[in-house]
Amino acid sequence: MSHWAEIDENNIVTRVTVGDNNLPDEGYQWLIDNLGGTWIKASYNGNVRGIFPGVGCIYDKEKDIFTYAPVAVEGVTWWFDPYTNRWEKV
Repeated sequence: MSHWAEIDENNIVTRVTVGDNNLPDEGYQWLIDNLGGTWIKASYNGNVRGIFPGVGCIYDKEKDIFTYAPVAVEGVTWWFDPYTNRWEKV
């Protein structure tokens, strides 16, 4: 079973769906033909592109990973840990 995340023009995940491993492209072309949009392959167990994304996650094109967006809280500073692919409070 393959997983795909759709991202918007700001690289924010808008939906996540399951593809078909029986197809050579794991369902990618079906997504394009029937749903449109921009789809990035994801991994349920986090083996591909960092974390398994959910709606609202961010796709970092430069690092080719999904990550959670840091929450804006007054007085809190965030740092991105490249080893865990997560935002950490400083």
